[in-house]
Amino acid sequence: MTEPVLARLTTLFEADRDPAKAAAMRAYMRDQFVFLGIMAPRQRELARAATIGVGRPTEAGLLALADVCWARDEREYQYFACGYLRRHVAVLTPAALPSVRRLIATKPWWDTVDLLAARVVGPMVAGHGALTAAMDDWIADDDIWVIRTALLHQLFYKRETDAERLFGYCTRQAGHTDFFIRKAIGWALREYAKTDPDRVRAFVATTELSGLSRREALKNR
Repeated sequence: MTEPVLARLTTLFEADRDPAKAAAMRAYMRDQFVFLGIMAPRQRELARAATIGVGRPTEAGLLALADVCWARDEREYQYFACGYLRRHVAVLTPAALPSVRRLIATKPWWDTVDLLAARVVGPMVAGHGALTAAMDDWIADDDIWVIRTALLHQLFYKRETDAERLFGYCTRQAGHTDFFIRKAIGWALREYAKTDPDRVRAFVATTELSGLSRREALKNR
């Protein structure tokens, strides 16, 4: 599966190169990545075209395709891989988590990490309860992007959120000085506040959080 999909995707992406847009996208991402210059709606169109007629991937095939996309220089290939993993997350078993962690920690930035956290790792943990132990390990990791993933993996759980685990994670990392950790704490709390605003307000009122985390958590109060 990997080679045909990648060959189609490469042909389609190359035909849509736009150097002017690529330069603007690179600047927006602080010159960390190079781009083809394909905007998100068009990326999705091309991704659908590249996978027409392709059956449901195996776990091994899905992860292999993601790895190949991650090896490409242009960021759009990583976006495709994130979207394809999200689309077929149901085929991923607990054995796939180390591979997903490698993607999180490789060429990391919020644009890929957040999607992998909430739309790939989150559903994996929801479908395989034993993976909560891995999240308990990740929240204590040295890699800020792995920590951020642990904080955000329940982002869209709503009433299925394990609030005690969420609050425990936020408390554990409340003193972290990194912007992306503080932002993630606030974002996770703000999202859960849509389900249980009183409990989030009470947590914020009794927990020593950074100003950024506090503002983000209470933004929609």
